Amino acid sequence: MPWSNCCGGGALSEQLVCGVDEVGRGPLAGPVVAAAVILDPGRPIAGLNDSKKLSERRREALFDEITSLALCWALGRAEVEEIDEINILQASLLAMRRAVSALDIAPRQALVDGNRLPRLDCPARAIVGGDASEPCISAASIIAKVSRDHEMVVLDRSYPGYGLAQHKGYPTKAHMAALQTLGVTSIHRRSFAPVRRLIDAEERL
Repeated sequence: MPWSNCCGGGALSEQLVCGVDEVGRGPLAGPVVAAAVILDPGRPIAGLNDSKKLSERRREALFDEITSLALCWALGRAEVEEIDEINILQASLLAMRRAVSALDIAPRQALVDGNRLPRLDCPARAIVGGDASEPCISAASIIAKVSRDHEMVVLDRSYPGYGLAQHKGYPTKAHMAALQTLGVTSIHRRSFAPVRRLIDAEERL
């Protein structure tokens, strides 16, 4: 389910623009998570950037600032089952659409990181590299990244031995070794080739 929060501070602009970004397209496990953020022009946030270019400590600090100072922000997600059913690209677009729909303030325009647009109820523009050039997209990138990372840490406790808290589900050598030793779980994306190969190998035994 989408999750949203709206802050009361700041004057609402006639040009409400939300930034949209997702995280989690590459991992072998866990959901894809998207965020939509409408920043308050009266309360600028310094240091916004692509979440991948920031340290974990800096991301966490900016997460707190964004969630406190933004006019509105929301999360959307697509689960592993949806990823396997409709593919990761469509699941990412679905998560972004859910994030924008969950905003408590309807945006007048959406700026979306990348070169593909989800179906939205407002005008939208795709911007390649937008998470590094547009503050509202940078903010969405940070919110999505921190939120998903926190979730993977929680999942690590339910699925010990896979190292989810460290690699967040990405196909590291440690993750692949754990999959071969411990097997595929319900949070792994069965449509992804490395996971699919392991399942096929087990079925041939």
